Amino acid sequence: MVLNQNPLKKNSKTNRLHSVVDEYNLLDVSSPKLYKNIFPYSEIPTVPFNDRIVPMHTPSEVWITDTSFRDGQQARAPYSVDQIVSLYKLLNKLGGPNGMIRQTEFFLYTEKDQKAVTACKELDFKFPEITAWIRASNNDVELLKKFDIAEAGVLTSVSDYHIFKKMKLTRKQAFDQYCGIVKELLSMGIRPRCHFEDITRADIYGFVIPFAKELMDLSKEANVPIKIRICDTLGLGVTYPGTSLPRSVQGIIYALGEFGNVPSECMEWHGHNDFYKSVINAGTAWLYGCAAVNCSLLGIGERTGNTPVEAMAFEFAQLFGTTGGMDFSVITEIKNYFENELHEQIPTNLPFVGKDFNTTRAGIHADGLMKDEEIYNIFDTNAILNRPFEVAITDKSGIAGICAWINVYFNLKDQEKISKDDPGVKKINEWVKKEYDLGRITIISDSEMIEKVKELFPDIYNKKINIGQYLFVK
Repeated sequence: MVLNQNPLKKNSKTNRLHSVVDEYNLLDVSSPKLYKNIFPYSEIPTVPFNDRIVPMHTPSEVWITDTSFRDGQQARAPYSVDQIVSLYKLLNKLGGPNGMIRQTEFFLYTEKDQKAVTACKELDFKFPEITAWIRASNNDVELLKKFDIAEAGVLTSVSDYHIFKKMKLTRKQAFDQYCGIVKELLSMGIRPRCHFEDITRADIYGFVIPFAKELMDLSKEANVPIKIRICDTLGLGVTYPGTSLPRSVQGIIYALGEFGNVPSECMEWHGHNDFYKSVINAGTAWLYGCAAVNCSLLGIGERTGNTPVEAMAFEFAQLFGTTGGMDFSVITEIKNYFENELHEQIPTNLPFVGKDFNTTRAGIHADGLMKDEEIYNIFDTNAILNRPFEVAITDKSGIAGICAWINVYFNLKDQEKISKDDPGVKKINEWVKKEYDLGRITIISDSEMIEKVKELFPDIYNKKINIGQYLFVK
């Protein structure tokens, strides 16, 4: 007996002959597939393995998109119109002339949202492009007619948790409803972006791939790109080699590209940080064939938040050896805006933007920083982020920490620097030790250290004041 075999076709990614991929059709089940062996709910989710390794096909071009004004506003007090405009300008500056931050999305539901869209569009920035977000309903489609919006995201939930439990539909009903809205957007001349909500709990080959293939057929027919936002809604994606679907990030990307015919430029990863994996999941999505990763400023978003814009800017630079034209010093401007204008309490240990991000309290670290800051600073934070490293004084700082604090705070260079042998440094160290011996539990403030320098190093204090190098309040 001769078995029918798939024909061979040259694969443009590998330049090798491959079997034509299998076809996957919609599997309209009578009861939801909830993967209770992986997501028991009464217990912590498990990570199953099948030891299948998928190839890494990194796109020739990748970029960042933003959801600060959509998902980001679901986790905090709503921004005012002026605040949205200010943050939009900062996104434009950070993304640079090449538009590394390519798009940002807006709600359209309130009058304030609509005014914000209008105000940002009046700036006439090429990047980030302003896009919209709607639910898969005809009422929401009507909102788009009021604005000159080229692209709109549509909520198209793909897991049975959402289709059966939230929407009370069958897979076929959800499939038809989603496709109807997409066709409506195409008829209006709007590029659809389908948000595959809860994909890391979805039946990848029974619903996700058939739906993606249908979207790609509609895209080809209309000659309009249809994007798929791959939404790891509960942060359940994992990147370990050989992990099983639906939790495997690289497995999802591979399946969409290989079996769903979705090109890299039409894939966008949107992750949450419920299990501390938002950054590594987004970076893995890039590496395995997803061109865009969707982020929010400072990672602010639903529950544990989204992938931070600033984190992926640094991830891009590390993975691809270039900044892509991004201005990393703007990250410090963004930090200052959130703290000073929005009164946001940024966690002190948050990478790149937290107060203690490049601050040391340990005396042994301070000693190393005094000899060469490369020893304990992750990169030249002063040159790249416009944030020199800092030293905070506690009972663990010792003479080295005190010496480093004075040299850093007063910007002492070369021969100006004081050494650990200086009697004044030793006197400050004795005072610090006494403070903690008496029961102090707070750090020594900058203002207290300034007074000690004024008392014991009057020449340094006066010189810096007179030449304008001394900043009294940081």
